[in-house]
Amino acid sequence: MYCLLLAGPPASGKSVLAARLGKGLGIPVFSKDGFKERLFDRLGFSCREEKVALGLAAADLLWDCARAMLEAGQPFLLENNFETATKGDLVALLRGYDCKPLVLRLETELPVLYRRFCKRDRSSERHRGHVVNTCYPEALPGEEPRVIPFEDFCRGMRERGFLEFSLEEEIPGAQLLTLDTTDFARIDYGALLETLREVL
Repeated sequence: MYCLLLAGPPASGKSVLAARLGKGLGIPVFSKDGFKERLFDRLGFSCREEKVALGLAAADLLWDCARAMLEAGQPFLLENNFETATKGDLVALLRGYDCKPLVLRLETELPVLYRRFCKRDRSSERHRGHVVNTCYPEALPGEEPRVIPFEDFCRGMRERGFLEFSLEEEIPGAQLLTLDTTDFARIDYGALLETLREVL
């Protein structure tokens, strides 16, 4: 049995890649953002406290799904930012089932990541459950969303642990692979699947 953890900062390409890997490997995919969107569609939020609570509930659902798969002894993929603040919960869960995860961490050059992040937040197709923290429930018509300065963006990525997430120190037997997603066109998905099959 194994589990694959797809990690990386926001806008690094996790959601699209998770769907492709789940299909290619024939395993279920569970995404915190997916849960967050469903919860928002039902409940919404009107302030930062409610947004944080909704995010925590989405994380609880992610861990519940992982626990159910571990109980069943079935492989699965979790897609999330996997920040330092929630690392302890994940480690405790995996240790409890003697699961040795493979972390696939996506890495993107920060200027490219920043441009993607800002463009995504301005997109009309962006799910409302992911609106920026200073805007509830969303920007008014014709109102430009706040743009985070590049230096603050980079600091946040580092402080929250998005750029260096791994579990090799916490879980014996855990493995780490990295994938450069600075240029999506250069990713060889077939080769990546073969590598994952060999490692897993």
